Amino acid sequence: MSHQVHIYTDGAAKGNPGPAGYGVVMELVGTPHKKEFFEGFRISTNNRMELLAVIVGLEKLKNPNMTVLVVSDSKYVVDAVEKKWVFGWEKKGFKDRKNPDLWKRFLLAYRKHKVDFKWVKGHNNHPQNERCDELAVMASQQKNLSIDIFYENIEGKLL
Repeated sequence: MSHQVHIYTDGAAKGNPGPAGYGVVMELVGTPHKKEFFEGFRISTNNRMELLAVIVGLEKLKNPNMTVLVVSDSKYVVDAVEKKWVFGWEKKGFKDRKNPDLWKRFLLAYRKHKVDFKWVKGHNNHPQNERCDELAVMASQQKNLSIDIFYENIEGKLL
């Protein structure tokens, strides 16, 4: 499949859970066009940030039915989709699964496009993955962090 867009993603959490953030780099294939997105949260987990980064990237696409390659260093996200686990979880209503709010949101965005996933080893000198890591860490260290309301409410941590 010839991809129109490459979405590179990463998530970070210091303490896991702890201050967290995600980073996204999007590239329009065959052009110099590139965009970056990031956001930090006062408390969340690395897996939530890894998944949220993919969601945000997919949600930023303006046209439906785009062919997309998502590149992530998260086995949690890549395996859940590539091994089709998430579709089984969906059939069971995400019973006893972590992050059901994000997986439901992911599926809404995912189904609007033709998406392939590629796993890359983290911290392995992949330029876009390294940039996403920088964005995620920087986002987690900002002042005025956002609140991951679902996580804080479910975990009883709303301060």
